Amino acid sequence: MRSSVTGTPAGRALGALTLLVATTLLAGCSSAGTAGTEADGSGGETPVKVGLVYSRSGLLAAYGKQYEEGFKAGLAYATHGTNKAGGHPIEVTEQDDAGDPAKAVAAAKTLIGKGHKIIAGTTDSGVALQMAPLAAQNKVLYLGGDAATDALTGVNDYTFRSGRQSYQDILTVSAQLGAAKGKKVTVLAQNSAFGQANVAAVKDVLGKKGATVGSVLAPPSATDLTPFARQVEAGGPDLVFVAWAGATAPALWTALNQQGVLDAAKVVTGLAGTASYPVFGSGAAKISFLAHYFPGAGANPVEKAMLDGITEAGGTPDLFSPDGFTAAQMIVRAIESGSATDTSAMVDALEGWSFDGPKGRQQIRAEDHALLQPMFTARLKGTGADARPEVIDTVPMASAAPPVRKTAG
Repeated sequence: MRSSVTGTPAGRALGALTLLVATTLLAGCSSAGTAGTEADGSGGETPVKVGLVYSRSGLLAAYGKQYEEGFKAGLAYATHGTNKAGGHPIEVTEQDDAGDPAKAVAAAKTLIGKGHKIIAGTTDSGVALQMAPLAAQNKVLYLGGDAATDALTGVNDYTFRSGRQSYQDILTVSAQLGAAKGKKVTVLAQNSAFGQANVAAVKDVLGKKGATVGSVLAPPSATDLTPFARQVEAGGPDLVFVAWAGATAPALWTALNQQGVLDAAKVVTGLAGTASYPVFGSGAAKISFLAHYFPGAGANPVEKAMLDGITEAGGTPDLFSPDGFTAAQMIVRAIESGSATDTSAMVDALEGWSFDGPKGRQQIRAEDHALLQPMFTARLKGTGADARPEVIDTVPMASAAPPVRKTAG
């Protein structure tokens, strides 16, 4: 955190896994000057170059598509259809990292070399952890997308997030569980930055409440998941928390059903995208869901604008649509209330900003750039193709706030 911002004493947020947008865009002058004024030394028509580096292909391509569709809808909404912020045209260049950190870093370096002051996207947590240091080294604004690793929060002054983080998921799980003392909890996840972050966060939250926390980690490339389901069942846990991402989710839930895990223990997981709803089949009623987002969860005017914008463009709103929509809102805020050229002014404009988004009221925490936001608990009604999510409860952003993590600089 820069010395101009006063941080609170930081609780140590372990591990790794983050949402959303504004109804009111503040265009008044900041201390650094509004974009297009003498304070930033540029003409009102100087373009602002934005790079989107995300998974257009690879294991998380479906999530990347949701982010990209949300971003386009958010940019149209935030700029009132002009594609300008503070008089500056916004030029967006998309790059596919295919979930590969090396490709992402190479793409970002090329974009920065061509004058891009803002980089957004990042579907994969492992990629995000390589992108954040690059942002600090080059003093560009970096907005992580779907990547939920907790380690991204507070990593440096130039890194923000437009989605939720793992710790917020776990706090939502905790709200559902009640007493954890003496219970045995198993985290079933992929052996990745995302999975390891979830294990750490569960240990930090539920372990402190008296639960014994273990884990079963599968390689991200594994397609036969039956051995891992058997390992979970053999451990005899009271609760199983499943943290899974990507195209192998159907195989995972099939294995858990076949091995009797859904009958032997309470199973809690995050509600994934629309395509995953039929996967749970007859076992859906046995599962407790935490929800980052699903269409209809927010039930507010900003969400309606997002849903309409994506649908009218031929897209399909889904799990990570708000992450892209929020990123666009943040970019417009950074330019209009900060600067088109001065990254420090952009950072100042974002820190502490409160706004209404598709999920409800949100705030960018000044101390560490965590995106405080409401979370949801949900159930699936119906089975197969008829399965539909329903909100059980909304966890306020204050109740789902991760510990403050002091910004590294």
